[in-house]
Amino acid sequence: MTHRPFVPWPHPVLRTAASPVAAVTDDIRAIWEEMIVAMDNMPGVGLAAPQLGIGLALAVVDASTARGQAVRMANPEILHSSVEFREHEEGSPNLPGVWARLSRPRAVTVRFLNAHGELEDRDFVGLWATSVQHQVDHLAGRMFFDRLTKLRRDMLIKKARKIAN
Repeated sequence: MTHRPFVPWPHPVLRTAASPVAAVTDDIRAIWEEMIVAMDNMPGVGLAAPQLGIGLALAVVDASTARGQAVRMANPEILHSSVEFREHEEGSPNLPGVWARLSRPRAVTVRFLNAHGELEDRDFVGLWATSVQHQVDHLAGRMFFDRLTKLRRDMLIKKARKIAN
């Protein structure tokens, strides 16, 4: 299976809040499957629908070592975050070639519609939690570099543009 291309920064869909999903349908499941293919091809540990130009509040995460454990989420919202933080290098296929070390809560509790269309609350820890938070940012129209200082963000975007040319 193939997937549509990643939209390049600064495509407007990356700066627009994603639309909520009313129900999990076969069309939504097909988008999730396409997203998993794209995530595995990066390779990455998560993907939000806007990264493929789809303005829906859909995300997938799979931080397992074996792969094939993707969690499919519609309308994910973070209910609780741990007070303990962890650092991790984050990047995006929408702005390839650049990474930044970010600090995010080590654990989160997330509410979302699952693949069966049921409301689920689930705890994520470590890399899983980092990935979920990264995807929730995408669904709100934010990129990982928005969490940097203006100077660091500008330097990162300048470096990405230089790599692209």
